[in-house]
Amino acid sequence: MKKYISSFLVLVSGFVFSQTILNASSPEDFRKMRAENKMKVGDTIIDKKVKPLEYGFVDDKDILKSMFVWEVIDMNDKINQPFYYNNPDGLLATETKSLYKLLLDGAFNGDIKEVYDDENFVQRLTPEQIKARLVDVRVDDEAINILNSGRQLTEQEKKELTDVYETTTEKVKVLKVFGMWFIDKRDGQLKYRPLGIAAMGPDPKLIGRLGPDNLPIPGANDLIDLFWVYYPNARDVLANNYVYNRKNTSADLSFDDLINARRFSSVIFKSSTGLGDGVIKDYIPRDSEDQIDESDRIKAQILQMENDMWNY
Repeated sequence: MKKYISSFLVLVSGFVFSQTILNASSPEDFRKMRAENKMKVGDTIIDKKVKPLEYGFVDDKDILKSMFVWEVIDMNDKINQPFYYNNPDGLLATETKSLYKLLLDGAFNGDIKEVYDDENFVQRLTPEQIKARLVDVRVDDEAINILNSGRQLTEQEKKELTDVYETTTEKVKVLKVFGMWFIDKRDGQLKYRPLGIAAMGPDPKLIGRLGPDNLPIPGANDLIDLFWVYYPNARDVLANNYVYNRKNTSADLSFDDLINARRFSSVIFKSSTGLGDGVIKDYIPRDSEDQIDESDRIKAQILQMENDMWNY
């Protein structure tokens, strides 16, 4: 038996109930505090919202050496599964969202404003433009004939003759992260700063499309960049949303903590030291083993940056 029963966690139907429920007067009270990101301490209600730790100003002259890298995070890897875990309907269990759902909701409700169409961060996307990239509505030929006849579709006909293809959370299992490794000579340290993050999923405009041979058209299953988020603008959202921690549900670990501490497995697919535009598959085509070797070489080059700093 545990010495302190208050730290005991109850597992029911696969969900872990946080010990915060022990202080709630009712399930409704608990849900309300959780929705408002508050908690009860004794007779006092406190706000749990946190401000992410500021990175601090870095002067250009303090950067001894730097490298930009673009990485792919496969959420099928066990270590990356916290990015994918999604429990939006938890009753008493800790509510969690996948990173994709979190970024998408933040973009839709205005909490995240710096959302772009690609990694160059030039063309900003509105919530309507983001939705258009994620949903494709198609009407059958019969519906087109009805509309051409001058008659509007009934509600029943809309349901029967309209297909909606959407890139939903469960279809987004790959992320991209763009960041900078640099040597800060003031601290004498090798540091990493995430600058952008993207969700990858199937193009809804190609899902279900068949060619003349009645087979899926080429590229129908390819993953595309759905949208890019400028990471510093998303930190407030990421710092106040937590990943599922199967080892200890009482220990809060935010998405911002996870990414800044680089607690994920990734493969480098592009760097500022590569040939051409730096995309590995472009200057090492048709050889997956050599591409992986090149990714590992870049990782070794990053570590060597720190070693060179202490060699005279």
